[in-house]
Amino acid sequence: MKIISICPSNTELCVYLGADDLLIALDDYSDWPEHLQSLPKLGPDLSIRMDRLEALNPDLVLASLSVPGMEKNIAELEKRNIPHIIFNPQSLDDIANDLIVLGEALGMKEDAEKRAGQFLASLEEFRMAASKIKHKPSLYWEWWPNPLFTPGGINWLTEISRLAGAYNIFENIELASVQVTSDDVIQHDPDYICLAWVGVPEKKVKPDLVKKRKGWGELQAVKNNNIFILEEPLYCRPSPRLLEGLHKLAGLLHPNEFPLLTSSKGALQ
Repeated sequence: MKIISICPSNTELCVYLGADDLLIALDDYSDWPEHLQSLPKLGPDLSIRMDRLEALNPDLVLASLSVPGMEKNIAELEKRNIPHIIFNPQSLDDIANDLIVLGEALGMKEDAEKRAGQFLASLEEFRMAASKIKHKPSLYWEWWPNPLFTPGGINWLTEISRLAGAYNIFENIELASVQVTSDDVIQHDPDYICLAWVGVPEKKVKPDLVKKRKGWGELQAVKNNNIFILEEPLYCRPSPRLLEGLHKLAGLLHPNEFPLLTSSKGALQ
């Protein structure tokens, strides 16, 4: 079977399932793992070159609705009668379910159920450890700096926050992504600021810009220098690779409470 993934999280789903050998092409932003980087790239995930995709004659295309604007890819796939699956996970359970859906489509149902079970078991291990932590610090996640965008309650990062022994300050807003104001953040006065700007490498994320915002110098997170520059691929892509991000975040927040869990070299290794 020949598969094309047109979204990074779908590529990572294939890798976790052990189906990466079936991939024949990717979108430009599928930058992990390294051994797949020699495959043909079909353009950014919002501007897939459909003529080239169709010419590769895939048996299945893994599409997504995880980013606004991806609808046009799906419309083109439908117009051309190209077989495809659409993933749009908002939660960690959704990701586990997507593994099973993908496995069924590839004739790998048993493997998929096993991997999904392992994924959920790892999450449960963190959940149990987090339940023993008495003081759970508050986190402000920043997806984009201008205007400010942050995950709301219907998002995997709110779950990741809880599993790491903390909580998202905007978890009570029942949206996946929320545009907030500077004053909103100041009002919540988070203990930590987690910067994971979508599509921006860590070296280009400037914490000084955050510190210089009006009124932010009085935030607990800024005064205590609790500003994390996090690897965007480990937090902003809804794939099992979020486990690796969870390992790192838990270790940063509670190194003594998560000693065994955070000793792992990586959730997908």
